Amino acid sequence: MLMNTGDRPVESKSRLLTTVAWKIGERLDYALEGSVFVAGAVVKWLRDSLGIIQSSAQVSELAATVDDNGGVYFVPAFAGLGAPYWDPLARGTVIGLTGGSGPGHLARAALESIAFQTADVLDAMRTDSGIEVRELRVDGGVCQSDFLMQFQADILDVPILRPRIFESTALGAAYLAGLAVGFWRDAAELENQWQVERRFEPRMSNMRRESLKSTWHEAVKRSRNWAQSAPGKN
Repeated sequence: MLMNTGDRPVESKSRLLTTVAWKIGERLDYALEGSVFVAGAVVKWLRDSLGIIQSSAQVSELAATVDDNGGVYFVPAFAGLGAPYWDPLARGTVIGLTGGSGPGHLARAALESIAFQTADVLDAMRTDSGIEVRELRVDGGVCQSDFLMQFQADILDVPILRPRIFESTALGAAYLAGLAVGFWRDAAELENQWQVERRFEPRMSNMRRESLKSTWHEAVKRSRNWAQSAPGKN
Protein backbone atom coordinates (compact mmCIF):
# COMPACT_ATOMS: atom_id res chain seq x y z
CA MET A 1 0.00 0.00 0.00
CA LEU A 2 1.15 3.50 -0.86
CA MET A 3 -0.11 6.79 0.57
CA ASN A 4 0.81 9.92 -1.36
CA THR A 5 1.98 12.52 1.17
CA GLY A 6 2.63 15.27 -1.39
CA ASP A 7 5.90 17.17 -1.73
CA ARG A 8 7.07 16.51 1.81
CA PRO A 9 8.56 13.26 3.10
CA VAL A 10 6.90 11.90 6.25
CA GLU A 11 9.15 10.09 8.69
CA SER A 12 7.29 7.06 9.93
CA LYS A 13 7.03 6.25 13.62
CA SER A 14 5.00 3.13 12.80
CA ARG A 15 7.72 1.14 11.02
CA LEU A 16 6.65 2.08 7.50
CA LEU A 17 8.93 3.16 4.66
CA THR A 18 9.25 6.71 3.38
CA THR A 19 9.74 6.54 -0.36
CA VAL A 20 9.64 8.60 -3.55
CA ALA A 21 6.30 8.23 -5.31
CA TRP A 22 7.33 9.93 -8.57
CA LYS A 23 8.97 12.97 -10.07
CA ILE A 24 7.22 14.94 -12.79
CA GLY A 25 9.14 17.95 -14.03
CA GLU A 26 10.66 19.70 -11.03
CA ARG A 27 8.09 18.40 -8.56
CA LEU A 28 9.00 15.43 -6.39
CA ASP A 29 6.18 13.59 -4.61
CA TYR A 30 6.69 11.29 -1.65
CA ALA A 31 4.72 8.39 -0.19
CA LEU A 32 4.46 6.19 2.84
CA GLU A 33 4.79 2.53 1.89
CA GLY A 34 3.75 -0.59 3.75
CA SER A 35 4.18 -4.13 2.43
CA VAL A 36 2.65 -7.37 3.69
CA PHE A 37 4.30 -10.64 2.72
CA VAL A 38 1.24 -12.76 1.91
CA ALA A 39 -2.01 -11.29 0.59
CA GLY A 40 -3.47 -12.74 -2.61
CA ALA A 41 -1.02 -15.65 -2.36
CA VAL A 42 -3.13 -17.05 0.47
CA VAL A 43 -5.78 -17.92 -2.13
CA LYS A 44 -3.16 -19.79 -4.15
CA TRP A 45 -2.28 -21.73 -0.99
CA LEU A 46 -5.91 -22.77 -0.51
CA ARG A 47 -5.96 -23.97 -4.11
CA ASP A 48 -2.57 -25.64 -4.50
CA SER A 49 -1.73 -26.86 -0.99
CA LEU A 50 -5.13 -27.63 0.53
CA GLY A 51 -7.12 -28.26 -2.64
CA ILE A 52 -10.37 -26.87 -1.20
CA ILE A 53 -10.88 -24.82 -4.38
CA GLN A 54 -10.07 -25.72 -7.97
CA SER A 55 -9.50 -22.15 -9.17
CA SER A 56 -8.77 -18.86 -7.46
CA ALA A 57 -12.09 -17.45 -8.64
CA GLN A 58 -13.95 -20.04 -6.54
CA VAL A 59 -12.71 -18.69 -3.20
CA SER A 60 -15.35 -15.96 -3.00
CA GLU A 61 -18.13 -18.43 -3.77
CA LEU A 62 -16.87 -20.76 -1.03
CA ALA A 63 -16.53 -17.89 1.46
CA ALA A 64 -20.11 -16.82 0.71
CA THR A 65 -21.47 -20.21 1.78
CA VAL A 66 -21.19 -19.14 5.45
CA ASP A 67 -22.77 -16.10 7.12
CA ASP A 68 -19.59 -15.10 8.99
CA ASN A 69 -16.15 -16.44 9.83
CA GLY A 70 -17.53 -18.55 12.67
CA GLY A 71 -14.80 -17.25 14.96
CA VAL A 72 -12.05 -18.53 12.65
CA TYR A 73 -9.07 -16.23 12.00
CA PHE A 74 -6.24 -16.95 9.58
CA VAL A 75 -2.90 -15.15 9.95
CA PRO A 76 -1.02 -16.05 6.72
CA ALA A 77 2.46 -15.46 8.12
CA PHE A 78 4.04 -18.15 5.93
CA ALA A 79 7.26 -16.13 5.74
CA GLY A 80 6.81 -13.98 8.83
CA LEU A 81 4.86 -10.73 9.06
CA GLY A 82 5.59 -7.56 7.12
CA ALA A 83 4.44 -4.02 7.88
CA PRO A 84 3.86 -2.79 10.47
CA TYR A 85 5.07 -5.78 12.56
CA TRP A 86 8.26 -6.87 10.75
CA ASP A 87 8.42 -10.18 12.58
CA PRO A 88 10.40 -12.82 10.62
CA LEU A 89 9.67 -15.41 13.33
CA ALA A 90 5.88 -15.24 13.01
CA ARG A 91 4.25 -18.25 11.34
CA GLY A 92 0.94 -19.00 9.69
CA THR A 93 -1.83 -19.50 12.22
CA VAL A 94 -5.44 -20.64 11.97
CA ILE A 95 -7.23 -20.13 15.25
CA GLY A 96 -10.78 -20.47 16.49
CA LEU A 97 -11.57 -23.81 14.87
CA THR A 98 -14.45 -25.88 16.25
CA GLY A 99 -16.19 -29.06 15.17
CA GLY A 100 -18.56 -26.88 13.17
CA SER A 101 -15.81 -25.18 11.15
CA GLY A 102 -15.68 -26.07 7.48
CA PRO A 103 -14.07 -25.10 4.17
CA GLY A 104 -16.30 -22.03 3.90
CA HIS A 105 -15.04 -20.65 7.20
CA LEU A 106 -11.42 -21.22 6.19
CA ALA A 107 -11.93 -19.56 2.79
CA ARG A 108 -13.68 -16.63 4.44
CA ALA A 109 -10.95 -16.26 7.08
CA ALA A 110 -8.29 -16.33 4.35
CA LEU A 111 -9.95 -13.51 2.39
CA GLU A 112 -10.61 -11.53 5.55
CA SER A 113 -6.90 -11.79 6.45
CA ILE A 114 -6.06 -9.70 3.38
CA ALA A 115 -8.41 -6.95 4.55
CA PHE A 116 -7.16 -7.10 8.15
CA GLN A 117 -3.53 -6.78 7.06
CA THR A 118 -4.46 -3.84 4.85
CA ALA A 119 -6.23 -2.23 7.80
CA ASP A 120 -3.11 -2.60 9.95
CA VAL A 121 -1.02 -0.77 7.36
CA LEU A 122 -3.62 1.93 6.73
CA ASP A 123 -4.05 2.61 10.45
CA ALA A 124 -0.28 3.07 10.69
CA MET A 125 -0.34 5.47 7.74
CA ARG A 126 -3.14 7.50 9.29
CA THR A 127 -1.14 7.78 12.50
CA ASP A 128 2.06 8.83 10.75
CA SER A 129 0.65 11.28 8.23
CA GLY A 130 -2.41 12.74 9.93
CA ILE A 131 -4.08 12.53 6.51
CA GLU A 132 -7.80 11.82 6.41
CA VAL A 133 -8.34 8.88 4.07
CA ARG A 134 -11.35 9.53 1.85
CA GLU A 135 -11.05 6.43 -0.36
CA LEU A 136 -8.79 3.49 -1.17
CA ARG A 137 -7.99 2.65 -4.78
CA VAL A 138 -7.18 -1.01 -5.32
CA ASP A 139 -5.53 -3.05 -8.05
CA GLY A 140 -4.29 -6.55 -8.75
CA GLY A 141 -6.07 -9.82 -9.40
CA VAL A 142 -7.51 -10.30 -5.93
CA CYS A 143 -9.47 -7.06 -6.17
CA GLN A 144 -11.81 -8.88 -8.56
CA SER A 145 -13.41 -10.51 -5.50
CA ASP A 146 -16.60 -8.58 -4.70
CA PHE A 147 -16.74 -10.31 -1.33
CA LEU A 148 -13.26 -9.14 -0.35
CA MET A 149 -13.76 -5.61 -1.63
CA GLN A 150 -16.95 -5.19 0.40
CA PHE A 151 -15.31 -6.58 3.53
CA GLN A 152 -12.30 -4.34 2.88
CA ALA A 153 -14.56 -1.28 2.76
CA ASP A 154 -16.30 -2.41 5.94
CA ILE A 155 -13.17 -3.08 7.97
CA LEU A 156 -11.43 0.13 6.83
CA ASP A 157 -14.57 2.26 7.05
CA VAL A 158 -13.66 3.96 3.78
CA PRO A 159 -15.02 3.51 0.24
CA ILE A 160 -13.10 1.12 -2.01
CA LEU A 161 -12.70 2.11 -5.67
CA ARG A 162 -12.01 -0.69 -8.12
CA PRO A 163 -10.72 0.47 -11.52
CA ARG A 164 -11.64 -0.85 -14.94
CA ILE A 165 -7.99 -1.78 -15.49
CA PHE A 166 -6.61 -3.88 -12.61
CA GLU A 167 -2.90 -3.65 -13.50
CA SER A 168 -2.26 -0.17 -12.11
CA THR A 169 1.51 -0.63 -11.78
CA ALA A 170 2.00 -1.21 -15.50
CA LEU A 171 -0.54 1.48 -16.31
CA GLY A 172 1.27 4.03 -14.14
CA ALA A 173 4.57 3.30 -15.88
CA ALA A 174 2.86 3.84 -19.24
CA TYR A 175 1.37 7.13 -18.04
CA LEU A 176 4.78 8.43 -16.92
CA ALA A 177 6.32 7.39 -20.23
CA GLY A 178 3.52 9.19 -22.06
CA LEU A 179 4.16 12.34 -20.07
CA ALA A 180 7.88 12.16 -20.78
CA VAL A 181 7.38 12.06 -24.55
CA GLY A 182 4.57 14.62 -24.58
CA PHE A 183 1.69 12.25 -25.38
CA TRP A 184 -0.14 13.82 -22.43
CA ARG A 185 0.39 17.44 -21.51
CA ASP A 186 0.36 17.16 -17.71
CA ALA A 187 -0.68 14.99 -14.77
CA ALA A 188 -4.09 16.65 -14.66
CA GLU A 189 -4.87 15.20 -18.08
CA LEU A 190 -4.19 11.72 -16.72
CA GLU A 191 -6.93 12.02 -14.11
CA ASN A 192 -9.55 11.53 -16.80
CA GLN A 193 -7.87 8.31 -17.95
CA TRP A 194 -8.45 6.49 -14.65
CA GLN A 195 -11.96 5.04 -14.58
CA VAL A 196 -13.90 3.38 -11.76
CA GLU A 197 -15.49 0.02 -12.48
CA ARG A 198 -17.25 -0.26 -9.09
CA ARG A 199 -17.38 1.57 -5.78
CA PHE A 200 -17.85 -0.35 -2.51
CA GLU A 201 -19.26 1.64 0.41
CA PRO A 202 -18.72 0.64 4.08
CA ARG A 203 -21.86 -0.65 5.76
CA MET A 204 -20.60 -2.35 8.94
CA SER A 205 -21.33 -0.94 12.39
CA ASN A 206 -18.45 0.54 14.39
CA MET A 207 -19.02 -1.96 17.18
CA ARG A 208 -18.79 -4.93 14.81
CA ARG A 209 -15.73 -3.49 13.06
CA GLU A 210 -13.81 -2.89 16.28
CA SER A 211 -14.72 -6.35 17.59
CA LEU A 212 -13.39 -8.06 14.46
CA LYS A 213 -10.18 -6.02 14.43
CA SER A 214 -9.57 -6.64 18.12
CA THR A 215 -9.86 -10.42 17.67
CA TRP A 216 -7.62 -10.25 14.60
CA HIS A 217 -4.94 -8.49 16.63
CA GLU A 218 -5.20 -11.21 19.26
CA ALA A 219 -4.68 -13.83 16.54
CA VAL A 220 -1.64 -11.92 15.22
CA LYS A 221 -0.21 -11.77 18.73
CA ARG A 222 -0.41 -15.57 19.01
CA SER A 223 1.31 -16.08 15.65
CA ARG A 224 4.32 -13.96 16.52
CA ASN A 225 7.76 -15.28 17.48
CA TRP A 226 6.55 -18.84 16.80
CA ALA A 227 9.59 -20.02 14.86
CA GLN A 228 11.80 -19.28 17.86
CA SER A 229 9.54 -20.61 20.60
CA ALA A 230 8.00 -23.68 18.95
CA PRO A 231 9.25 -26.98 20.44
CA GLY A 232 10.91 -29.35 18.00
CA LYS A 233 11.88 -26.62 15.54
CA ASN A 234 14.74 -27.28 13.15
